[in-house]
Amino acid sequence: MTTYILIIGDSETDIWGLSGRERLQRMLTPLKQATLANDPGQIPARAPAVGLRADHLFDSRVLTALVNAQTNFILASDQDRSVAIRIAEGDVHQVLADFTADDKEQEGPIYAALPRRKLKDLNLLDLRQNLKKRDPPYVLPISNENRAMLESQLFARSYKGVTDLVTKWLWPVPAFWAVRFCIRFGLRPNDVTVLSLVFAVLAGIAFWYGHYGAGLLAGWLMTFLDTVDGKLARVTVTSSRIGDVLDHGLDIVHPPLWYIAWGVGLPAGLAATPNLPVLIGLILVGYIGGRLCEGVFQFWVASFDIFIWRQIDSFSRLITARRNPNLILLTFGWLAGRPDLGLWSVVVWHLLSTAFLAVRVAMGWLVRRSHGTLHSWFEEIVPGRDDKKLSVRIFAPLMIKSYGNKAANG
Repeated sequence: MTTYILIIGDSETDIWGLSGRERLQRMLTPLKQATLANDPGQIPARAPAVGLRADHLFDSRVLTALVNAQTNFILASDQDRSVAIRIAEGDVHQVLADFTADDKEQEGPIYAALPRRKLKDLNLLDLRQNLKKRDPPYVLPISNENRAMLESQLFARSYKGVTDLVTKWLWPVPAFWAVRFCIRFGLRPNDVTVLSLVFAVLAGIAFWYGHYGAGLLAGWLMTFLDTVDGKLARVTVTSSRIGDVLDHGLDIVHPPLWYIAWGVGLPAGLAATPNLPVLIGLILVGYIGGRLCEGVFQFWVASFDIFIWRQIDSFSRLITARRNPNLILLTFGWLAGRPDLGLWSVVVWHLLSTAFLAVRVAMGWLVRRSHGTLHSWFEEIVPGRDDKKLSVRIFAPLMIKSYGNKAANG
């Protein structure tokens, strides 16, 4: 059944280039069961409806819960202000009029009788498997005073919790300013993705001809832009099927091609110069084998990514044989004047990482057979109790911060 959405008012300031109304419109568009209404008159008298105040920043999980709810209620913020309303049945127009007015002295009896709920009452999941992290859902007021805080929060939440060490610790600050630059000059995520594709091709060509310094520069720029386009897309709620396919397709295809090109470009006479067919075979075994292990685990062993199963898996993701850690090895090899050893270190690291993943897949399969459904270690975090654990501080800092804010607010 279609749920009608009425967005009320707007924010006094933009967050990452979007007003509260624009952001809600973009977030609600993918929800097929939701229909945006420009005014209450477009909503049938007895149709289910949701009212949203555009001067608040809503988590997508909250919007989905409101659209799918089967009962009438008012969602109140931590400051006890009515920020959303769900009307599953009843006099929609009268209740929405009361909600829009937000005048307690003139509340109708139906509106006044509605139960008030807080975020905790919606029983929303903290675990976000697509971003490999756990962070609490939110509804936050938008104002000029808290604009900087909200932009920082949105940017931090756009990051995967479990990723490689370069993406996690080196890129966030420059990526933050790069995203701000892109918004200021009207650059879209697809523009950044296309530029990263150009650098990926340039890096491969440079490696092929043995120009490793230039190739590494292009390669590192590509990896940085690969971070920027994703963060830009998330903070501006901008996505397209073409951009998604291009971004993920590029991520999958280019790394082994880089390594092969690096091998082709190696000068003759180096002690560790490999036989090219052997090199290609080992690269493909390590690279494809690792990807297969991840796929087998997620689709046949558990319902989530292998890197969020246990804490050791999350730590291994920091350094496992993915593009950025491998680029570090290649860079050190080039700086040492031994690009051949840099490539061999990548090949060996690939094989070791894949072997580790294969062992973890086998262990997961055995645990599932003996104990049933597997659960991610993120689900076992207890805010307040586990905040000082190194794994929680590294991979779930937003949960600690959110819990600390709630505790401070009583």
